Amino acid sequence: MGETFTHRPVLLRECIEALNIRPDGVYVDGTLGRAGHSAEIARRLTTGRLIAIDRDRAALEAAEERLAPWMDRVTLVHGNFADLADILDGAGAAGADGMPFDLGVSSPQLDDGSRGFSYMADAPLDMRMDQSAGLTAAEVVNTWPREELRRILYEYGEERYAPQIAAAIEARRMERPIGTTLELVDVIKGAMPARALREKQHPAKRSFQAIRIAVNDELGAVERMLDAAVPRLDPGGRLAVISFHSLEDRIVKLKLAGWARGCTCPPDFPVCVCGKKPQVKLIGHKPILPGEEELNENPRARSAKLRVAEKL
Repeated sequence: MGETFTHRPVLLRECIEALNIRPDGVYVDGTLGRAGHSAEIARRLTTGRLIAIDRDRAALEAAEERLAPWMDRVTLVHGNFADLADILDGAGAAGADGMPFDLGVSSPQLDDGSRGFSYMADAPLDMRMDQSAGLTAAEVVNTWPREELRRILYEYGEERYAPQIAAAIEARRMERPIGTTLELVDVIKGAMPARALREKQHPAKRSFQAIRIAVNDELGAVERMLDAAVPRLDPGGRLAVISFHSLEDRIVKLKLAGWARGCTCPPDFPVCVCGKKPQVKLIGHKPILPGEEELNENPRARSAKLRVAEKL
């Protein structure tokens, strides 16, 4: 990945504008990464405070340098944004005026061949964003039932050859465990028809995405994060979520729509009996997409969608 898009997050200007940053506000960057959003928020604060969270200790260490000019107003937290409520309690923050979440996997993790995310470099099958977490890609690949592997490959990777790949993984691991990324690539390629191997996209890309999502429980974490974020936003506070694939975007879209609607009664009920009131208003009914200039600079931005909601 080139320098242009490791240092500048996708939709950065749009996200910062959407947050309506107040110099004395409290903000939570739930996905610190390369600290692109955090730096833009921190430099706009005077008496305000920024709490920045990441699962990856390497990201937190790098951020200390990047955010050095503003560290008097920044709290760095090693944790999973799914545990947002506990993290805010631990940081002594009752609520927040804005919360950005960039759900893209940070480039340094993917670029670090030794972490096992890449299908281009040989490494142990790991794929943990948080190196202290228990579940590894090796465990998923070697111990999860064939049917469960097929399901994650199909659902999380949208891999049309999921049944064949799951069967091939099962057959190989009965001979010996699959230990490294390139061994797994070899199994995946062997399960796919010749025409699929000639496609422009790397044949293992979708499967690796699926296994990474499973190892890190990325979709479950997004749901738990959203459920925790909305109650902790102060009135007028903004939630800004950037997603990069349809599975995440669907979760964000449905959750925000539900909070904006409030009432959960069946449509044929003459009056509301649930008593649930809208908690947010949607800022724009369509997601914000990258402009032409950004797409030219950074092809990775193509799938990005920013959705914004304001607490009522």
